[in-house]
Amino acid sequence: MPSLSPTDVPSIDNWNRLLNGRTAVVTGGGAGIGRAIVELFVAHGANVHVAEIDAALVSDLNMMDRVTAQSIDVREPAQVATFAHATPTPEVLVNNVGDYRPSVRFAESGPESWQAMYEINLLHLFTVTHAFLPRMIDTGRGSIVNLHSVEGMRGYPGEPVYAAMKAAAAHFTTSLAAGVGRHGVRVNGIGPDLTQTPQVDYLRRPEDRDPTSWRDWAPVGRVGWPTETARAVLFLASDLSSFVSGHNIPVDGGSLAGSGWVWSERASRFVNRPAVE
Repeated sequence: MPSLSPTDVPSIDNWNRLLNGRTAVVTGGGAGIGRAIVELFVAHGANVHVAEIDAALVSDLNMMDRVTAQSIDVREPAQVATFAHATPTPEVLVNNVGDYRPSVRFAESGPESWQAMYEINLLHLFTVTHAFLPRMIDTGRGSIVNLHSVEGMRGYPGEPVYAAMKAAAAHFTTSLAAGVGRHGVRVNGIGPDLTQTPQVDYLRRPEDRDPTSWRDWAPVGRVGWPTETARAVLFLASDLSSFVSGHNIPVDGGSLAGSGWVWSERASRFVNRPAVE
């Protein structure tokens, strides 16, 4: 009969330094949610290696303690291979890159736009994970966190191609976790929504800052912030989640559980937040 003593449960020696001394890789860590992840990981003692396409943000990141950033386009496999070769084996890998903005409406789209959505939302996730996973397996430990979108976990009428890429990212997460858990590597995903970032500016107009509008729209009654998504990533990256693998967690203020997308006569399209013109 197996022992009931939790001898194989990782101990938490310092709750204020959950990643103390660990190596982490974060893609797209220069701004928004990625930047919040980098800053929180550093605060918890990690040495963070960042792949960031924006050279100005790379320079800024390299001013931080325990951060090494390189100008990398993760859509380019050769650049990813060079980055991986120059980076120590990570205990934590965060695939954060993604963007809905290259899209056009499906009726006007074609192979070029589909390829762009694939490269920025799914291809890099395969490429970066493939570059680092063998070494993580060799060390017998690690946590991979894939950021996708709540739109991959529900119907998204505005851009079905984007939604399909995010759904694929979520299922890649679950399937990879089932295969590599026996090697000590956990894999989980996060689906953000309603989060204020440079990419998606939810507070660009005065009426969007009206707290009564958010109270009537988002179940938690307000917009979300990158730090809140970063905290969920920290949980999945650290030993706090040592028995959690194969899951996709919405960090969305309850939007997946709540209203989701609704048709707006005012906007003549589907919307997922208040005061959309």
